[in-house]
Amino acid sequence: MSVPKKSNLSTLIQFLHIILDKILEFILGWILGVKRHVSAPKNKDYEELLSSSAVKLAGLIRERKLQSYELVKAYYENLLIVNRDLNAVVDGPFIEAIEEAKLIDERFKNGDITDEELKRKPFLGVPFTTKDSTEVEGKLHTLGLVSRRNERGSKDAECVRLMKEAGAIFLATSNVPEVNKWIETRNMLIGQTKNPYDYRRSVGGSSGGEAALISACCTAFGLGTDIGGSIRIPAFNCGIFGHKPTKGVVNMRGCTFRSGDEESTMVAAGPMARYADDLLELMKVLTGQKMLKELQLEETINLKSLQYFYVPCNNMIQCNPIGKDEQNLMMKVCEHFTNLTGSDVNLATLPHLDMTGKMWRYWMTQEPANFNKLLGNGETLNPFIELFKKLFGRSDFTMAAIYSLIDALLPPENEHKIREATRMCKEALDDLLRDNGVLFFHSSPRTAPFHYYPLVKFTDFSYFSIFNVLHVPVTQVPMGLDSRGMPMGIQVVASEMNDRLCLHVAKELERKFGGWVKPYK
Repeated sequence: MSVPKKSNLSTLIQFLHIILDKILEFILGWILGVKRHVSAPKNKDYEELLSSSAVKLAGLIRERKLQSYELVKAYYENLLIVNRDLNAVVDGPFIEAIEEAKLIDERFKNGDITDEELKRKPFLGVPFTTKDSTEVEGKLHTLGLVSRRNERGSKDAECVRLMKEAGAIFLATSNVPEVNKWIETRNMLIGQTKNPYDYRRSVGGSSGGEAALISACCTAFGLGTDIGGSIRIPAFNCGIFGHKPTKGVVNMRGCTFRSGDEESTMVAAGPMARYADDLLELMKVLTGQKMLKELQLEETINLKSLQYFYVPCNNMIQCNPIGKDEQNLMMKVCEHFTNLTGSDVNLATLPHLDMTGKMWRYWMTQEPANFNKLLGNGETLNPFIELFKKLFGRSDFTMAAIYSLIDALLPPENEHKIREATRMCKEALDDLLRDNGVLFFHSSPRTAPFHYYPLVKFTDFSYFSIFNVLHVPVTQVPMGLDSRGMPMGIQVVASEMNDRLCLHVAKELERKFGGWVKPYK
């Protein structure tokens, strides 16, 4: 594995990044105080149960070795306790989930559940959660906005409907940044969600509440959406698995007001879980039968027959340099797959990666939704009035949301230049991976920062957003903890409609490196 040489200017810029990073870490660490992390479940008998995979739990319920009531009650009680510190829940947990579990157990007891029903309901009796921006009938649907504090969903989003059809029991909705457009999870309605590994650090966004609940064993699995890393950033920060599918393979109806018929969009809905096995089985539910066959999710994969590549960095001078721990992690991954296949993991280059930030910014302007009107709940906001109100503590919006409003007033990107750069980058990636290639890509130059750090330095999310621009599937894989006890991770990328390659490689990485690490001792 070789590392490209750096120019003197690049070295200087990286040095300045490191200095600013250390200054921010020192100041924010001093302000935020002593490190604290989530506690182990109070009921020690439940600890193994709560930390098990959703697939395993579903199997135990099917085999009548576990009652759904016992499982849902355990998650319900743990969520009530843990959320006092995490602040990750918008609505719930719902006592009706326990009642639903009782009915399932009663049906099992009476012999009313057939083998055919069990086949149609692979997650029967297992609880799940979803982010507040994804509509759930009768539950709060605020999108983190003060103006929507009492709004409730009129019907289930398609992904929620599919999970309920698969027998899963809905438990709670989780916190998001305003209208999902920020890389931290904070708003003026619910407040700030804390990282289970260190309450001082960010859970990421926008599926931040979801990732925190999953990692802290407050739910068996969750559903997220991803337009610029919104599944993968929180999954990375909170040490769990998350999959952003190929564009269009999971219907988006009911997710942040999407109709599900949008043709031009970067957003995708996907699963989040503590274990790689869960992602694959959840994708089989979320894609539906027709897409299941097109994606060939039930086919076995010979990992030794695939080609593997890596990219050492995205060359954006605005991003932090890749940290030493992260460099060593990439080296270990490449060494493992070299040993597995007997062939080198090859260094890859993609044109215009240094324009990732500009590409994502341009393609966001092509999205069907208008951020300003979404933030204003249908009304157009004046960013300068909101900024003035914020200075006097009178705004209903966070500083991050006001940033986004101001950004929309800045000069637009050069359309021809961006479209050409996107086309070239996409073609290069497709030519590289084809139908049997996998790319390893850093999740981020560094692990989860302190709260508010992204208000000063936010461009590292470009390591995630490039794959929204390119519409390809990506799995975020947890890879142990760094020297500060924070989750590390790596992204596994494949070409369109080859989600199964990402998911099977993720399982191999979990087998070799351990995957999710409990955030408590």
